[in-house]
Amino acid sequence: MVQVSVLTGPERRRRWSEAQKLELLAQAFGPGGNPTGTARRADVCTSVLYRWRRACMAPVEPAGFAPAVLIEGPVPVPQPEQRNEPAIVVDLPGGARVNVMAGAPTALVSATLKALR
Repeated sequence: MVQVSVLTGPERRRRWSEAQKLELLAQAFGPGGNPTGTARRADVCTSVLYRWRRACMAPVEPAGFAPAVLIEGPVPVPQPEQRNEPAIVVDLPGGARVNVMAGAPTALVSATLKALR
């Protein structure tokens, strides 16, 4: 005797809850799991299981918008303090020492270190 299921009405797709999906994924991809056998028992395609697994493993994206805070007037940008002590001290062989100040131009520092090499 042959049994036939007839789907009538507007609902043709099955709806799986998140708990049901997770249970099927655990059976398919857990220890000793078999995606093909699990899909056969649940009467779904194996591609559905792989799609659910991809969706579960996808990184959660943060919300698209962040709250903005409006401040009246321009906000002054703090300037770094100028100090009299060197930012970099280079000790060279032979006892020579080069002190590089924080405000020194990069071209000057580069030329000086190349000359002392």
